[in-house]
Amino acid sequence: MTQSFQVISPVDGSVYAERPLATHKEMEQALARAEKARLGWKATPVQERAAICRRAVQYFLDHTAEIAEELSWQMGRPIRYSPMEITRGFRERAHYMIDIAETSLADIPVEPLSGFRRFIRREPLGTVLVLAPWNYPYLTSVNAVIPAIMAGNTVILKHAQQTPLCAERYAAAFAYAGLPEGVFQYLHLTHEQVAGMVGDTRIAHVAFTGSVSGGHAIQQAASRRFIAAGLELGGKDPAYVRADARLDHAIENLVDGAFFNSGQSCCGIERIYVHESLFTPFVEGFVELTKQYVLGNPLLPETTLGPMVRATAAAFAQAQVMEALEKGAKALISPAHFPAHREGTPYMAPQVLVGVSHSMQAMMEESFAPVVGIMPVKDDTEAIRLMNDSPYGLTASVWSADAGQALTIGDQLETGTCYLNRCDYLDPALAWTGVKDSGRGCTLSSLGYEALTRPKSFHFKLVD
Repeated sequence: MTQSFQVISPVDGSVYAERPLATHKEMEQALARAEKARLGWKATPVQERAAICRRAVQYFLDHTAEIAEELSWQMGRPIRYSPMEITRGFRERAHYMIDIAETSLADIPVEPLSGFRRFIRREPLGTVLVLAPWNYPYLTSVNAVIPAIMAGNTVILKHAQQTPLCAERYAAAFAYAGLPEGVFQYLHLTHEQVAGMVGDTRIAHVAFTGSVSGGHAIQQAASRRFIAAGLELGGKDPAYVRADARLDHAIENLVDGAFFNSGQSCCGIERIYVHESLFTPFVEGFVELTKQYVLGNPLLPETTLGPMVRATAAAFAQAQVMEALEKGAKALISPAHFPAHREGTPYMAPQVLVGVSHSMQAMMEESFAPVVGIMPVKDDTEAIRLMNDSPYGLTASVWSADAGQALTIGDQLETGTCYLNRCDYLDPALAWTGVKDSGRGCTLSSLGYEALTRPKSFHFKLVD
């Protein structure tokens, strides 16, 4: 009997979709199709790959309204923002990686040597297994899917069970674009089935975005094989507001960085350190702006803060808040200010904590929720120490009028990306990577293609 799973919408608790899990036979067929398509796709010129991928991107743009509504129902983001995932980030990243592919994948010449022809060619790895999460289901997956296909690989996508329709949208887009059969496929899988796929010799690379525990599981599944796994894992991203920061700009952007997508962002702001001279006005402005959010049904246009993905996620974050309060922190937002807040449901009011310390989980462990702690610091040295006092290192932001000093600070931060006067954004021209428990590997930029190809050297001696 075929097993299935249900998508429980955080909007109203209803069953939004139900899908069958792949059978062993279907997994085997997908791997066989990918293997069969691999050599033909590798031989396809990059320009032809680009034309197909551009048509696939256009499918998403042409169907943005439908995709956005599906997204809001599946994971709860307000409908006023859902289209932006396609029209902004998805489009920007896909087009950038398509545009740079020909140059990034070109043969690498070496210095001339009389009587020889020598160069390095970037060859596709084979079949790439992409494991994508629910929080930004298109933004996270596009980082791997489009570059992997552009590099000449075949792709099997497994999406989170909260957002299975996203995988199906990819299949529709590539079918519309005329991608050859077997180059892109998706499967709905259990964790155990994923482990089996990772262990299969026909999988050449794994691109995973998810939790630290999930990353450990992927690494363990791949440990018997000589393949790489790109792992984008957790974060507890800090911000430092220096004494010379433009206060209104910092407040506006950090509130958005903390609470957009209900705080469910890999690089969302989860802890803020403010120079003591600005601490009081910063906190007052931060709280005032936070209270302007509208928590409610994400399908209503006035809603700016939707539900979290599920009630258990909200309960986890609320437990972090309670633990902080028990240890002396102060909560500055009354849930009563947000009438839609309901205990035991995914609808959680945002929370701002002060009087916090690194003895509290809310400042040390990923919340992935609309919760942020704010601490005063006396100088750059203290801020750097506290920002680095974390098991994570995905992004960090500095808010200052002094770009030179921000660079000095950034050089001392243990992070994959350092921002100045912005946060919670991926520039596809820059490498997306993390340190410590935030993972390993790299996506986006020209460097992102290195993880999806292997170097092959050609050393020809020319004989008359």
